[in-house]
Amino acid sequence: MPVRPPLPPFTEESATAKVQAAEDAWNSRDPERVALAYTEDSVWRNRDRFLTGRAEIREFLAEKWERERDYRLRKELWAYTGNRISVRFEYEWHDDAGQWWRSHGNEQWEFDDNGLMRRREASINDVPIAESERRLHRPTP
Repeated sequence: MPVRPPLPPFTEESATAKVQAAEDAWNSRDPERVALAYTEDSVWRNRDRFLTGRAEIREFLAEKWERERDYRLRKELWAYTGNRISVRFEYEWHDDAGQWWRSHGNEQWEFDDNGLMRRREASINDVPIAESERRLHRPTP
């Protein structure tokens, strides 16, 4: 079975590292890379969608990043205990019509002993913004 450090039980340092690793992976917008952080039978609630398993997660992410153009995310550790981490996040993106959005939310994560996420609960709200109101920009390569 794959191991994905840092492993639970989390400290402030290891929980912060886990959150940063998730932010980095999600900002890659690579569904395969991101999906590898979850157990094969991981259970998700993302807004009003309920997903089970790495294959569904991969498909969901591919669809998400097709729809959410120029996606850029920031995550912040909110709390941690044992094998659980709570995160506050916001991300910005635009739709095909050019409307920019800022999406705010909270996630609760639960990990297995190998550091793979077996459960993710995400509550997310979207706010339309003008492009001039953007706060999150991709770093220049």
